[in-house]
Amino acid sequence: MSEISASHSHATRPRMDAGKNTAFKLFFLTVVACALAFVGYSVLTDIQAAGEHGLAVGAFALLALALLIALGFEFVNGFHDTANAVATVIYTNSLPPLVAVVWSGMWNLLGVLVSSGAVAYSVVTLLPVELILQVGSSAGHAMIFALLIAAILWNLATWAIGIPNSSSHALIGSIMGVGIANQLMAPAGAATYGVDWSQVEKVFSALLFSPPCGFILSMVLFWLFRMLIRNNTLFQAPEGNKPPPFWVRSLLIGTCTGVSYFHGGNDGQKGMGLIMLILIGAAPTAYALNRAMPESSMPAFIQSAGEASNIFRHHTTDGDRIAIENARTVVTNALRDKHVAEPHVYGALATLSDDIASSVENYKSLNAIPAAEVPNVRTDMYLVSDAIRTLEKTSEFHGGEASSLKNFMGQLNAGTRFIPTWVKVAVAVALGMGTMVGWKRIVVTVGEKIGKTHLNYAQGASAELVAMGTIGLAEGYGMPVSTTHILSSGVAGSMAAAGSGLQWRTLRTMAMAWVVTLPAAMLISGVLFFIFRHIF
Repeated sequence: MSEISASHSHATRPRMDAGKNTAFKLFFLTVVACALAFVGYSVLTDIQAAGEHGLAVGAFALLALALLIALGFEFVNGFHDTANAVATVIYTNSLPPLVAVVWSGMWNLLGVLVSSGAVAYSVVTLLPVELILQVGSSAGHAMIFALLIAAILWNLATWAIGIPNSSSHALIGSIMGVGIANQLMAPAGAATYGVDWSQVEKVFSALLFSPPCGFILSMVLFWLFRMLIRNNTLFQAPEGNKPPPFWVRSLLIGTCTGVSYFHGGNDGQKGMGLIMLILIGAAPTAYALNRAMPESSMPAFIQSAGEASNIFRHHTTDGDRIAIENARTVVTNALRDKHVAEPHVYGALATLSDDIASSVENYKSLNAIPAAEVPNVRTDMYLVSDAIRTLEKTSEFHGGEASSLKNFMGQLNAGTRFIPTWVKVAVAVALGMGTMVGWKRIVVTVGEKIGKTHLNYAQGASAELVAMGTIGLAEGYGMPVSTTHILSSGVAGSMAAAGSGLQWRTLRTMAMAWVVTLPAAMLISGVLFFIFRHIF
């Protein structure tokens, strides 16, 4: 008998198909149908409330297709990434497989519903600014379709061969591919945006941090368990299909719950920002500005805009006021060239801040701004916010000035970077339903193919606790991290700490997928962007 088969002789593979029947499938299809109907109803209601007189058939068809693909990405994300969260409770017999995935799906759904939305827009800021501002154009449609389809294709490819792979990694690679393709396709001598490498560095640092964080912290936690807990039951593998003792079972179910919840709060947001871009492009009157901002908050908003204008004007050397159209061009070019900290740019930012204040003061609320003016107001708000974000990295502004600008940026983001409740519900359902489908391949890899021995209770708890804590902190700071990388490397770390041995073939395959994902997703999305630009 081989080493691996001998080590697994006392613990059999859980019954993966237990509990699946026609009633479950009917329930699943009913929930999906109701969710799609809810999305359609919500979009139509919002469009009517905003005073839009209907969309052209072609525009509505593109909107419907784009929303389906975006929700499809979250669905694939659910059964690809969340399988990591349920692997430990399934392989320790803490929960039956079907119960585990339904339980995980419910907590994923809740995590999405209460999420802040910060991660959603940290991903969106990776996109070329010109495509964000012109998301309703043919280039904007090509961008959305290319990056979503590329991420879905790569996730499905890695899932098909049972490799735990990061959906975050694939999505960011797709975004980078679109940015590079957009730059390469620009006419000779034309100024256009590529990839915002400063944002890529910021976001990617969190993804690079995931594997070593999961591995090292899980090792440390396992060693702490060993030193502090004298009950040997925690360090044993399950016997057959026998569930663990109640206290061990409670610990493992609790950690699975936490990982599922924080996975929903972090990964679930990545599709939200892209869905908002889709909605803004198709129905800007309804979604370009946050119509839910109360009128009572407008006086403070106008005051902040005036303070920001005075701050910018204090740092400019040109006393003449620049025309609004020229101001938009100056700030746009400065953001593209990463030269925002310039006196003439401050003058342009002062003009845009004044224009924002004037628009809000004239109409008393964002909800009352006429449809014809909405695109320009949103552009001004987005440009000023992005410029302030960029200026935060410089030492130009100090003390009260820096605080005032940061406060104004927060108010601008509240007006342009919002997530309607129905979008959260739709993404939550897609992620939760995805958790209940196709999880088996990844679960088997995590449960059987990382270590040379069957996963024991302490190893499962160590990996899950580290994943839960890390993902929760990342969501709080608005940083996207990889559930897959943290948890699978956490299992490897706990196996190494226990001296169980590692299956290096599996780990090499996972490492290769980690390395290849970025260039593969970039290539797929870049090619798709080129094709879609010509189709649209």
